[in-house]
Amino acid sequence: MKRFFDLIVAMVALFILSVPLLFLIFVIYKKIGSPVFFRQIRPGKGGRPFQMVKFRSMTQMEGPDGRLLADADRLTPFGRFLRATSLDELPELWNVLKGEMSLVGPRPLLMEYLPLYSIEQARRHEVRPGITGWAQVNGRNALTWEEKFELDIWYVDNRSLWMDVKILWLTVKKVFIREGITATGDATMPRFMGKAKR
Repeated sequence: MKRFFDLIVAMVALFILSVPLLFLIFVIYKKIGSPVFFRQIRPGKGGRPFQMVKFRSMTQMEGPDGRLLADADRLTPFGRFLRATSLDELPELWNVLKGEMSLVGPRPLLMEYLPLYSIEQARRHEVRPGITGWAQVNGRNALTWEEKFELDIWYVDNRSLWMDVKILWLTVKKVFIREGITATGDATMPRFMGKAKR
């Protein structure tokens, strides 16, 4: 039922949002530049890699050494708006249609984090990653990594179709309130450095 629910909602959402998405693509191109989409390999269910697609919210500005500047320096005001409203996440509906993601589940993080998880934290990969999740409606980037992972594991152990509907509804409310978009002292979220495995 979860996969069927994901497919129906993703298809309906993409159909309804097709015109606004085209307009958003045009605006992003004008304000941030090309490419409009940000693509990155992330771990999916079982840690298997897939290419996640989002709208780009940061420029490609580089420092004198040729390396990309820090997130805070590359995140434009319009990019902040995209993140605050979660509009940058909408292209992930395509990942949902492909079966790589779910509407609800632990957020897909970086591949380089995989060896840093404790045994318990790694359980977040027992399900498909989601566009939104239990951690996102309970603090998002305002949470510590440990708090996020605890909420992710709670979802893995308590997931249900009704829980997904509840999380989607709470996500819509959070978008309007714009809570937990950034972590204190960071443009988004500090890197996960790992901890002793247990």
